[in-house]
Amino acid sequence: MDFERLNVDRKELQRRNRGLGLAVGALAIGQMLTLVALLNVLGSERTVVVPPTLNKSFWVTDEKASGAYLEQMGTFIAWLILDVTPATIDWKKDVLLTYVEPAQHGALKSRQEVEAERLKRINATTAFALDQLVPSENGRSVVIRGRLRTLVNGVETANDPKAYLVEFGFAGARMHLKTFREVPYASH
Repeated sequence: MDFERLNVDRKELQRRNRGLGLAVGALAIGQMLTLVALLNVLGSERTVVVPPTLNKSFWVTDEKASGAYLEQMGTFIAWLILDVTPATIDWKKDVLLTYVEPAQHGALKSRQEVEAERLKRINATTAFALDQLVPSENGRSVVIRGRLRTLVNGVETANDPKAYLVEFGFAGARMHLKTFREVPYASH
């Protein structure tokens, strides 16, 4: 037996084992740091749900949304409902229904179908000119004020100040349209 070769091989194995031990130690430290980071993130999670267009930064949590998010979603919903022509109302109705809370889906669908039929029958167009947005983070709503202009066969028949309340509900991590209704113009 060659003791010198045996001694060299033993030292080589010890060196390799030390290297593997350091690697396992580094991996264990990395796992611990990842666990600490994960525990810090739990409970402070914010789900970002992006409105169709972004023009302000916003945040959304499990039960609340920032005023900026409510404003952006409210103006988008108002655009879908109030800025319509006989050619666009069916498409906008279908898009709107993807944002509606399941409990309100049937009622809003019926309302929008009746409105679509009426607009097509009288060849009417409506356009909403936004004046003011009043969001309520706690109420998950926004009041939208402006002027609703109505044209029938290209002739203006109305241009009145209007205010609408847009309320949202949460389902999972997504906000849904709960209510869209006209309110008195001076209400807050």
